[in-house]
Amino acid sequence: MDNRRRHTNEFKSRAVKLVTEQGYTIGEAARRLEVGRKSLHDWLGKFAPHFNDADAAQETPTDPKAFEVELRRLRRDNEKLRLECDLLKKAAAYFAKEHL
Repeated sequence: MDNRRRHTNEFKSRAVKLVTEQGYTIGEAARRLEVGRKSLHDWLGKFAPHFNDADAAQETPTDPKAFEVELRRLRRDNEKLRLECDLLKKAAAYFAKEHL
């Protein structure tokens, strides 16, 4: 039984547009769509033959909307990491007290 998901050409084309028209990086678009980077890269070759690997190396979105979306995501991730770090510090202090 084949467990791989099948995507329509319309889905693939829209995924490609996230990278080629909206300024998302391949990695960001792949994460948002929950597809593999390699799959998205392959779709770029099929649906946007003018797209090249130099474009894929771009790390920050050029579209202001995409940049704002990325910034919001990074801020959420940063806040989550701060909360997790604080929790780990408190847990370490608690367990350190028990061993004294």
